[in-house]
Amino acid sequence: MKYKRILVKLSGEALMGEKEYGIDPKVLEQYAAEIKTVVDAGVQVAIVIGGGNIFRGVQGVQSGLADRAQGDYMGMLATVINAMALQGALERISVKTRLQSAIKMEQICEPFIRRRAVRHLEKGRVVIFGAGTGNPYFTTDTAASLRAVEIEADLILKGTRVDGVYSADPEKHSDAIKFETITFGEVYEKGLSIMDLTAITLCQENHLPIVVFDMNKKGNLLKLVEGEKVGTLVH
Repeated sequence: MKYKRILVKLSGEALMGEKEYGIDPKVLEQYAAEIKTVVDAGVQVAIVIGGGNIFRGVQGVQSGLADRAQGDYMGMLATVINAMALQGALERISVKTRLQSAIKMEQICEPFIRRRAVRHLEKGRVVIFGAGTGNPYFTTDTAASLRAVEIEADLILKGTRVDGVYSADPEKHSDAIKFETITFGEVYEKGLSIMDLTAITLCQENHLPIVVFDMNKKGNLLKLVEGEKVGTLVH
């Protein structure tokens, strides 16, 4: 394997599949199977998952349900629901996991402790990080970058519905151009929304590459850790 330790960033919306809300069990099972192939190959895997399929803090503010901080905390709880669902799917296919949360929930998961997370990874367990950074005003993209830096991951793999980074949304613009590789500086210059700027800056400052790829295509995750060119490399 080209990489020893990776962090996979999944969006909550990806778990919806064809549904308008919640979690599609088929998508969950597919993702779990993809992750298992990488774990079985000896790669250490950490995961950060969003909560947009259940609740977004910004949506809460817009609808008048909560102020921004309260809404973001509600979104963090949504990420834990998704993390528990993915944990269950992985354990059903005999993948050992640990769920760590940035917000203490002793009956559900461990608190985030960096050294403990690294030890779990070294023992071959998949570590799922829930509740973002534990702070409002930060996205799960930033949480993924932060945790990847903390555990000294080799790279971040951002699984999306498209096969890389484009000059425009390829689902809306047929003339969008795909980038095979792109620098962090070019991401800033072109205003590309790969991850939020806080997350991108954190990766840039810590020399942590990102690969944006299609998580829904079977075998892509394994190909990436084997060193094949899949998706777009941001470096």
